[in-house]
Amino acid sequence: MWRQFLLYFRTHRYHADNCQAKETLQIENEDIKAAQQFFKPMGSERMEMRKRQMSTAQETPGSAQAQSNMGNRGSNACCFCWCCCCSCSCLTVRNQDEERARRTSHELQAEGIPNCEESPAPTLEEVNAWAQSFDKLMLTPAGRNAFREFLRTEFSEENMLFWMACEELKQESNESVIEEKARLIYEDYISILSPKEVSLDSRVREVINRNMLEPSQHTFDDAQLQIYTLMHRDSYPRFMNSAIYKDLLQSLSEKSIEA
Repeated sequence: MWRQFLLYFRTHRYHADNCQAKETLQIENEDIKAAQQFFKPMGSERMEMRKRQMSTAQETPGSAQAQSNMGNRGSNACCFCWCCCCSCSCLTVRNQDEERARRTSHELQAEGIPNCEESPAPTLEEVNAWAQSFDKLMLTPAGRNAFREFLRTEFSEENMLFWMACEELKQESNESVIEEKARLIYEDYISILSPKEVSLDSRVREVINRNMLEPSQHTFDDAQLQIYTLMHRDSYPRFMNSAIYKDLLQSLSEKSIEA
């Protein structure tokens, strides 16, 4: 009896354990399926995220290279601005400022140069007389204007300007005006700091420095004579052989023939 009961108990327990095991296995299978269904979209999202990361990684080298170029450009900056030396905007601004300064300087110098003297058109006789002597050339306003135009081509116009300024000074009688004009002549043509300085020897410069203590109409007489002699000996012969003189002489000759 006891043995039968024990056998029945073991059989029932085994059957119960099997059923429980099946139920447990079924539950586990159901849990696995549910987990697979739950994690399936998560896996696709991860794959999508993975693709995005890969595409981003492919774009990153180009961006990194651009940033590197910017960094190199900044490191090679030639001035305070962060720009490349070959295309530095500061150099452009600097060049513009220098060009503006040169233009302003040129305009200021042009303002300081007196205009050509007013004179009627020269006649053929006058132009022929210029070839006879330098004195006849300098006696007429038309001759001085033509000679001054030639000196401008040789970058020695200051000689004529200085001579004309001295002639103008001689016509003044007011002491205050004389003193002011003498000071301007000294600053424009005698001072070594002036861009229009004329070529004078040391002896003449000493005379001028002494005369400037009490300026008069004749403060620059020695200097004027020296410049006059320089133009006569050096520039006048070239002027007679210049195109300026020859063209003027030819045009007046043709007009004379037509008349």
